[in-house]
Amino acid sequence: MRRVGILGLSLALAGALGACGKKDAPKSASAEAPARITTIGVNAYLWRAALDTIAFMPLAQVDSNGGVIITDWYATASAPNERVKVTVAILDVDLRADAIKVTANRQTIGSSGWVDAPVRPGTVQKLEETILSRARDLRRSQYNG
Repeated sequence: MRRVGILGLSLALAGALGACGKKDAPKSASAEAPARITTIGVNAYLWRAALDTIAFMPLAQVDSNGGVIITDWYATASAPNERVKVTVAILDVDLRADAIKVTANRQTIGSSGWVDAPVRPGTVQKLEETILSRARDLRRSQYNG
């Protein structure tokens, strides 16, 4: 019985002494939160940023493991004769410019119903830039939090 007590005390002391001398690494001014956060299957910053960016549109399908967000058709009160549908695909676990792909479909209403129409130039690129910018902001705030 005495051996068990001595062994227990020895293990406790070894654990306590093992922590001595260890110092937390100082945070450098240039350190950032990791670019790869994948608790959901895709980059969490891009995922959150994409949801934030298209939050004004109704969502039709959301798959965080596959990294796909598909909106339902969206029309504004100022332009009720046209509607837009957006698909956002997050392609990587890293926060990179080529890790996101946005596609948009636009329709206008005519005498025979909704007809496909070209998306205004720069719309997709602007959405991608907005998502990337928001993702970078989220990453910075995660570290500075």
